[in-house]
Amino acid sequence: MTRASDAGAHPGTAVPQQEPSAIPREVPEALPEQRSVRPLSLSTVARSLGAQLNRVTGLLLWAVFIAFFAVRVPSTFLTSATFNSIAGDQSVTVILALGLLVTLAAGQFDLSAAQNLGLCAVIDSQLMVHHHLAPALASLLTLAVGAGIGLVNGVLVAVVGVNSFIATLGMSSVLLAFTEQLSGNQFVGPVPASFQKIASHSLLGVPIAAVYALILAALVWYVLEHTPAGRRTYAVGANPDAARLAGVRTTRYVIASFVVTAVFAALAGILATAKIGEVSPTLGPGYMLPAFAACFLGATQLKLGRFNVWGAVIALYLLATGVKGLQLIGSQLWVTDLFNGVALIAAVSVAVLSGKRRPRRAKARAAANAAS
Repeated sequence: MTRASDAGAHPGTAVPQQEPSAIPREVPEALPEQRSVRPLSLSTVARSLGAQLNRVTGLLLWAVFIAFFAVRVPSTFLTSATFNSIAGDQSVTVILALGLLVTLAAGQFDLSAAQNLGLCAVIDSQLMVHHHLAPALASLLTLAVGAGIGLVNGVLVAVVGVNSFIATLGMSSVLLAFTEQLSGNQFVGPVPASFQKIASHSLLGVPIAAVYALILAALVWYVLEHTPAGRRTYAVGANPDAARLAGVRTTRYVIASFVVTAVFAALAGILATAKIGEVSPTLGPGYMLPAFAACFLGATQLKLGRFNVWGAVIALYLLATGVKGLQLIGSQLWVTDLFNGVALIAAVSVAVLSGKRRPRRAKARAAANAAS
C-alpha cells in the first residue's frame, strides 16, 4: 500500500495498487528478420508478368502488324500516305465508338448509332446544299436531331422497358427509312468547300480529323474515369439494382447514355460529311461492325473486362492497321468485313473465357493463402 501523499490523494486515503497483469504493456514489433516472408516463386512471377502482358497484348500485336507489313510491302506501307489514311480515315469510327462506349458502360446496346450517323450526314448535307443554311447552323440542327433520336431510344429502354437490342434495332430500321426518303436514294452534295476545309488539313503532320477524335477521346476518358457521373454510369452498367439501392438514379443515367451516344453519332456524321463532301444514303451501316469490334476488343486491353476509352482506341487502330496492310498486299475488299468480324468474335470469346477463369483463380488464391 502506498502513502496518500505519494499518490497525490488526501491524507488518510488509501490508493489500491494495480495488479501486474492489468498494467498495459507495449508489445514490440517483430524485427524484420523475425517476420515470416514468403519467398517469390517462379510461378508467382510468371503469373504476375502474364497478367501485366495481358493488358497490353493489343499494343504488342499492333507492333507485330507494323513490323510484318513493313517487311512485306515496305514501299507502300511505310509511307506518309498510309499513315494519313489509317489515322484520318478512322477518325469517324473512333468518334462513333466513343459514343457506343457510353451506352456499353451503362449496360446497354445502341444498334441504331451507325444508321443515326448516316441519317445525320444526309440531314447536314441537305440543309447546306438544298436549304442553303450556313454550315455552323446546319451542323447545330443536325446535332439536335441526333440528340432527339437518342432521347427516344433512352425513353423506350429506361421508361417503357423495351430491351435495348429490340428498341435500337427497330430504331435503326426507322432511321434507314428516313434516310432513303430524304436522300431519294441519291448522293447528296457536294457540300460547300468552306465546310470541307474543317477536315481536310493537318496539324503537325497529323490529319486534323484524327486530332478531333483524340480530343473527344480524352474528354470521354476524363468524364468516365474521373467524374461522379462516369463512376455512376459504370455502376449502373455493372449492377443496376445495387446502383438504384445506393441512390443512383438509374433511369436518368440510362437515358443520358443514349443521348450521348446519339450526339457522338451525329458528330461522326458531320465529320464524315466534311471529309467526303458528297454523302451516300448507305453511308452509316458500314461503321457499325468496326466500332463495336473496337469497343469489345478494347475491353481486353489496359483494364481487363471493362469498357475503356484508350483500350478501344488502341483496338481500333490495330484493326485499321491490319486491314490496311492486307489491302496493300492485294487482298480483296471483303477482307475488311472478315477481319473485323473475326476480331469481334475473338474479343467477346476472350472476355467470356476470362470471366469464367477469374472465379477459379480467386478460389485457388484463397486456398493457397489458407494453406500457408
